[in-house]
Amino acid sequence: MKTIGKPQHGFLAAITVVVIVAGVTGCSEEDSTMQMMMTSTAFEHEGTIPRHYTCEGDDVSPPLAWSGLPEGARSLVLIVDDPDAPDPANPRMTWVHWVLYDIPVTADGLDEDVASSALPSGTREGLNDWKRTGYGGPCPPIGRHRYFHKLYALDAELGDLGPAKKGEVERAMKGHVLAEGVLMGTYQKGD
Repeated sequence: MKTIGKPQHGFLAAITVVVIVAGVTGCSEEDSTMQMMMTSTAFEHEGTIPRHYTCEGDDVSPPLAWSGLPEGARSLVLIVDDPDAPDPANPRMTWVHWVLYDIPVTADGLDEDVASSALPSGTREGLNDWKRTGYGGPCPPIGRHRYFHKLYALDAELGDLGPAKKGEVERAMKGHVLAEGVLMGTYQKGD
């Protein structure tokens, strides 16, 4: 596995477990033992995302790593979103923070603060809800929000969808998802 840098800000290597979604993705019950894992050295699954990766810090993308891609995977999609917007007590929308698609299956992660020019060759960027490409960190207006880093393994490349929004990428993925992995972190202003 490629080293994605030293842990930042005194954080130890995080441990994250993520399971494949069977049935929803078209996998049979026999395939349900397949697993993909996502990890970050910045935060643990269901742990607090450090301020460094948010609008109150440097607003840079966290380091991410993955493993356990299924046989037959041809490309990956990464979507980071917050289903608790604007208020976890009364969510009204899912806010999209990052959309990447056609990530090559040879990639096993992304470095911290990865620039567009440093993305794995062939990776395409979609639009987040700030109507721009690239990562936009947690910036919840109220309460503690959950931020889902979702990785999808597809049996096809999506091709150039332009700076597509999450919904357009999800429609293009339909019928092609082999596996899904999730890393979830939380953040509340002041953390």
